[in-house]
Amino acid sequence: MTALSTIGVIGAGAWGTALAQMLSTDGRDVLLWAYEADLVDAINSEHRNALYLPSATLSPSIRATNDLGELAQLDTVLAVTPAQNLGAVLSQLPKAPRDLVLCSKGIDAGTGQLMNEVAKAACPDSDIAVLSGPTFAHEVADGLPTAVTLACGGGNAQWERLSPEIARPSFRPYFTHDVTGAEIGGAIKNVLAIACGVVDGLALGQNARAALIARGYAEMLRFGEALGAEAETLAGLCGLGDLVLTCSSTSSRNFSLGKALGEGGAAADLMADRRTVAEGAHTAPVLKRLAEERGITMPIVIAVNAILAGESPRTAVASLLARPLKAEQERENRNHQA
Repeated sequence: MTALSTIGVIGAGAWGTALAQMLSTDGRDVLLWAYEADLVDAINSEHRNALYLPSATLSPSIRATNDLGELAQLDTVLAVTPAQNLGAVLSQLPKAPRDLVLCSKGIDAGTGQLMNEVAKAACPDSDIAVLSGPTFAHEVADGLPTAVTLACGGGNAQWERLSPEIARPSFRPYFTHDVTGAEIGGAIKNVLAIACGVVDGLALGQNARAALIARGYAEMLRFGEALGAEAETLAGLCGLGDLVLTCSSTSSRNFSLGKALGEGGAAADLMADRRTVAEGAHTAPVLKRLAEERGITMPIVIAVNAILAGESPRTAVASLLARPLKAEQERENRNHQA
């Protein structure tokens, strides 16, 4: 054991493993929970996660376990399970950590709750924080420079506890108290990344992708502000920053799914074959429902839902282009209508 406190990570997918690798760079022990027993053995004996992050040789200070009870002894735990499994996994913790940092991006498909609401129900005694931003797992594991938003529901006191636990020379968190904004940015960008992938798969060009990013950000802002998020948060790393990254590269699972859809793949087949989760496909239907319930206009989200349901991508794009002309900004649109 080192003199530094042990930190825990729940979820040994690519992102969870990359965070464990990053956290180990200051010499501390990192406890990494994995569901698969054979993966636990491989991480501990070979220092590799060939299943989800094959490019990385893992630090020997990372120890894997499939016993959640071990993580219940720690003060700080990062939860990096797929968003739709978060509540079920956290409810198995025999004791909630003091600081629970959510690193999964999505909206619960059954309840429409954000991840912090799901986590609070499962771990009511924890201070909840959200870590989100433009992050590809393999780059973080390789120690490349990365900046993220760390939204602390426990306010400045939690930030003072967590920032030295998480910050590293090549991994820089920025503070906000706006947990809702951090979560909404991360969830919606996944859906918009599918749309950008479709544009790429249809070979519609760079102009179309840039326009979609800008108009998608407008949808993110409308939805976020309606739920109490701050515009400044959505304009930052966890909103616009993450949107630009995941809408521009096949390293994004959601972009890759959209690209395959645009190239003619069937959504059901593509989702069945994917070992890793494209969260945007699960978020899109519940996001559409929540937007309709609140009267929020989100035509790109509607188009993604139609494509995931089997509509031709070209038909969905044509429907977007056929929408009535309007002012770019909502305020100008209201003035025009007046």
